[in-house]
Amino acid sequence: MQLYQFRHSSFCEKVRLVLAAKAISYSVVEVLPGIGQWELFQQTGQRQVPVLQTGNEWIADSTAIALHLEAVEPEPALLPKEPLLRAQVLLFEDWADTALASAARFALVQGAVDDPALRSALLPEKTPDALKNLVGLVPSNWMNGVGLLLQPERQGLLACLEQLMVILNAQPYLLGDEPSLADIAVAAQLYLLRFPAVAGVQLASRGVMGIADQANFEPLFIWRDELYRRLGRVITNTKPFSGSETIPLD
Repeated sequence: MQLYQFRHSSFCEKVRLVLAAKAISYSVVEVLPGIGQWELFQQTGQRQVPVLQTGNEWIADSTAIALHLEAVEPEPALLPKEPLLRAQVLLFEDWADTALASAARFALVQGAVDDPALRSALLPEKTPDALKNLVGLVPSNWMNGVGLLLQPERQGLLACLEQLMVILNAQPYLLGDEPSLADIAVAAQLYLLRFPAVAGVQLASRGVMGIADQANFEPLFIWRDELYRRLGRVITNTKPFSGSETIPLD
């Protein structure tokens, strides 16, 4: 299998988590914004990532990919067989992919406004160092208007994170005693708020100020990191992604 991705896309991270949970070996192809998306469209008919190539089949959209992987590799199960619980998992996943995803992206934009080093680190690996340095040197006050636009979304996000912690204080996973696609979808969005170790040394533990550095949210990120370990999404090499390379599994 080959995963066409943006390294720091939360939806690509969602697929990587599913692949780790299923212990499926795969390689990644890093798609450069712009020209890389055009090349992807010529190959697959898709401009957006993630796209999973398996044999002669191209599957787009993180949910479609997750459902495909669940069908071809049913163990460990990420979707319950019981209809009511399955429906709850899929509803939770949809909320994470829409409302939570939108709020997390807004928050990351705010974080990049406030943190020049974060702005530079989020650029694609192949971005020339001179351009990375230039982006980092843009004064934060030049982009203050962007931050002001994001305050309502930020307040909604904080409320959602607090509610997630209420659930996770009562039980180990969002919908019971075993991880499901709901947990994976939420963890993938938390990736943007405080980057885990798998994001690389430049980003690990960095994130959105006011969330990533707040002690009251620490249990949520501890839960996220424990889920990563449970699913097998851990560092297996320290090389940056460059083009296409195989991801070895522990």
